[in-house]
Amino acid sequence: MLPTEKTGLAEKYNVALPRYTSYPTMPFWNVAAFNTNDWKQSIKQSFSESNAMEGMSLYIHLPFCKNLCTYCGCNTRITKNHAVEQPYIKALMLEWTMYLNLFEKKPLIREIHLGGGTPTFFSAAHLKILLYAILLNTEIHPDAHFSFEAHPANTSEEHLQVLYDLGFRRLSLGIQDFDLNVQRIINREQSFEQVQQVTLAARKIGYTSINFDLIYGLPLQTVTGLTRTIEMVSELMPDRIAFYSYAHVPWLKPGQRSFTEQHLPDAAAKKALHQTGRDLLNSFGYLEIGMDHFALPADELFTAMNNGKLYRNFMGYTDQHTQLLIGLGVSAISDSGYAFAQNVKTVEEYLELVANGKFPVFKGHLLTRDDLIIRKHVQNIMCKGKTSWNHHLEPCLSLFAGLERLEILANDGLIELNSRGLKVTSIGNGYLRNICMAIDARLWAQRPDTQLFSMAI
Repeated sequence: MLPTEKTGLAEKYNVALPRYTSYPTMPFWNVAAFNTNDWKQSIKQSFSESNAMEGMSLYIHLPFCKNLCTYCGCNTRITKNHAVEQPYIKALMLEWTMYLNLFEKKPLIREIHLGGGTPTFFSAAHLKILLYAILLNTEIHPDAHFSFEAHPANTSEEHLQVLYDLGFRRLSLGIQDFDLNVQRIINREQSFEQVQQVTLAARKIGYTSINFDLIYGLPLQTVTGLTRTIEMVSELMPDRIAFYSYAHVPWLKPGQRSFTEQHLPDAAAKKALHQTGRDLLNSFGYLEIGMDHFALPADELFTAMNNGKLYRNFMGYTDQHTQLLIGLGVSAISDSGYAFAQNVKTVEEYLELVANGKFPVFKGHLLTRDDLIIRKHVQNIMCKGKTSWNHHLEPCLSLFAGLERLEILANDGLIELNSRGLKVTSIGNGYLRNICMAIDARLWAQRPDTQLFSMAI
């Protein structure tokens, strides 16, 4: 426990709340007011405003996995049949063509991220075909950053080389935990030697940023086991580490019912895991970035935070901001700056819609004026640890309705609050989600009857 933290603070703020990769968060989107034509218009407007200078980002969702990792909250399709690769790649190309037809000129690509699922489920040859097609009618921003997620057990040197040749310099490996008992119960087994082999091969090829994903709060996880995991990670010193809280949402992800709450650490034990992990990462030279992320001092993510250029979107934290983010593939989410849209969630429906020339979007949200104001403050809290407002230039009753809730946080030492804004304290850095929730006007206006989100701890 931090030395100045009030007793019982963790228990008080251990509530179900969003992770704030967007505002409004998805359960509070006004789906009824959304339609595909409005979405297309918002894309055109955003592209016209932002493409020439900052470019755009692409997220490509590759959902296939060989095995089900039972902790996973992502939209995946479990199969060992690699014949699914070519039809899915064809559909991605068709969807991208639909977006290209909305643009007045060639898009300037600033970021590409391949997520999943398991992107390295796809053969290196098929990934090459896909990315050649995506990049064919585009221009590449001089500061472009391309990244992909990979499973250490199936990532080959061919994958690494092919993607490097296409401009990828960032690699993210899903580790979670090296404790064999934890790996077995979550059905995610990979050895330290496999992780080491991929990491060293990537560095030899020329990758400049390697991230490891770790999770605390997993079933059967112990402080001793997590300590050993982080010590093993320190032998390889990845540039970044995402240290996530396990989100137990079995009502959304039935695979999580393969274990029970009895296998999970309670709130106090999970808090101890979190604190142990943070302390160890700090001891190995990693510096905390926003929420759940750590980086070495030379990493661009840390530089972005210091320069006030850290940004958070549906892909997490990034050191670059683009107004326009297009998500391709099943369940992918897009952000035009004025609207959000999500694609359909099943592979079959996605393939059918795209084959018939229809945008595979099935729901979305058009941001209101108040949404845009609160979104800015949520971004500032999550990325800068502070935000400010002006009552006269920024009249927003929805925002100021949260001032009473913010005062409670100030009394507990999580923020410093005045009439012009707030600043997150060192204690409050561990409660960023709670601070954002205080000004989440849509959540407070539509308090859910059932639990929608994972617990804070």
